[in-house]
Amino acid sequence: MSESHATDLALAMDAVRRAGEVVMRYFGEDLVVEHKSPDQPLTAADLAADALLHELLIGARPDYGWLSEETVDRPDRLARRRVWIVDPIDGTRSFIAKLPEFAISVGLVEDGEPVAGVVFNPARDELYHAVRGEGAFMSRGGKPPVPLRVSARGMGDALTMLASRSEIAAGEFDPFGDGWRIEPAGSTAYKLAGVAAGHGEAFVSRGPKSEWDICAGALLVSESRGRTTDLGGAVLQFNCEDPYVHGILATNGTVHEAVLATVAGLAPSQRMRERPGHAADAGSNERG
Repeated sequence: MSESHATDLALAMDAVRRAGEVVMRYFGEDLVVEHKSPDQPLTAADLAADALLHELLIGARPDYGWLSEETVDRPDRLARRRVWIVDPIDGTRSFIAKLPEFAISVGLVEDGEPVAGVVFNPARDELYHAVRGEGAFMSRGGKPPVPLRVSARGMGDALTMLASRSEIAAGEFDPFGDGWRIEPAGSTAYKLAGVAAGHGEAFVSRGPKSEWDICAGALLVSESRGRTTDLGGAVLQFNCEDPYVHGILATNGTVHEAVLATVAGLAPSQRMRERPGHAADAGSNERG
């Protein structure tokens, strides 16, 4: 591990834990909810966590770029070699519903590729982290971190698909048949961490995702010997001018091509044409 990546990882791990303390002050309360778009809720907890993460991460690395769900996007990030890509609460709907299935996600990209990533579920005190080329790990309750490894199951075995409740309700997984057990879970980042930890063989979404949803989690999957692509099988790129990905697949690698083939045979989904809401749409204050 390079010294710079190691210190950046330590910084990100400390930042998400401190942001987690802020978030947990709101968790379980009846919150005032605004909406950036009809399906994109926003709470004071999102904004408070975003402000703290920006203060800690950019305060320590002022020469790095910044891309966050809750901060108005600035084009100057495109000229930065290293960029923090942040979701202060991924899974806000679960957070509002008082379900412990949300996460704080912080990724660091260098020349468009993830080099460090942290996904923290403060409600369960689960901290997932990875550095490129060094593996992925999870710690819980102050215990030493344990290495993550994707499931070894393949087609023909009993398989689990981690999925969002809204996409399950929309029938998105009906075509996968009886070979798959569909497991509902909140937060894209948390589902990616679940694939990395071997809790499921795959996570697929034909709905639009944003770089802040997937950056840290995609690194967890790859460092656990899994694979994450778009729905055409292409490798994901980050710090793009348009930070949206229209569909994502993360797997243990073994089932990747089979799932891609199933998805390719499906009729177009309305969700594929939707674009997630962003803080700019709700008129949030620009920071940094």
